[in-house]
Amino acid sequence: MRYDLVIFDNDGVLVDSESISNTLLAAYLTELGHPTSYEDSLRDYMGSAMHRVHDLVEERSGRRLPDDFDDVFHARVFAAFERELKPVGGVVEVLERLRADGVPYCVASSGSHARIRVGHRSTGLAGWFESGRVFSAEDVGRGKPAPDLFLHAAERMGVPAGRCVVVEDSPLGVRAAVAAGMDVLGFTAMTPAERLVGATRLFGDMGELGELLVGRAEDEGNSSSDSSTHG
Repeated sequence: MRYDLVIFDNDGVLVDSESISNTLLAAYLTELGHPTSYEDSLRDYMGSAMHRVHDLVEERSGRRLPDDFDDVFHARVFAAFERELKPVGGVVEVLERLRADGVPYCVASSGSHARIRVGHRSTGLAGWFESGRVFSAEDVGRGKPAPDLFLHAAERMGVPAGRCVVVEDSPLGVRAAVAAGMDVLGFTAMTPAERLVGATRLFGDMGELGELLVGRAEDEGNSSSDSSTHG
């Protein structure tokens, strides 16, 4: 199947931010009296919107996080992004292949628009994602695993959900894509394959993704050409 829209998750798929943000999140929660390890943060919060952090902490401790929690956390994350964030290896080559093949794409992230912009600017990806290709959980109110964000992105891009494929690296993101009725390619670079239950296909290297998205379309086109020639 040749997809009419590729929807990329951002953190961990386009920008190599998961280790940075989860290290900082675990440290800040611990600082506030909610002991959290890096592994805990990856398990509980990777791929989620900030409201999930607030909800889980209050559910577990009975205490609300400070009103300025998001602002302080994002200030720390953005400063770290400016210093050390890099694009995920091989993702620029994937974007080049999609553009050359005329395959539409966008990003749909649980992160805020400000977080997406800082990450893309720091990694040189901003030129690939003008504003009309950037969607955030801020746009819909409910983050992953709700399907709202992916459905919103598809609607704004003018593509039916069944013609979209999502590239995700978190269990919450995979659940959201499946709930939206979309195929999903699960990236296993940071997440064990067994946690990406429901993914249509799994891949561990961005070089594989280019083949899955563009190479497969080229193969199908060649197959169609062959059958019409011999039919």
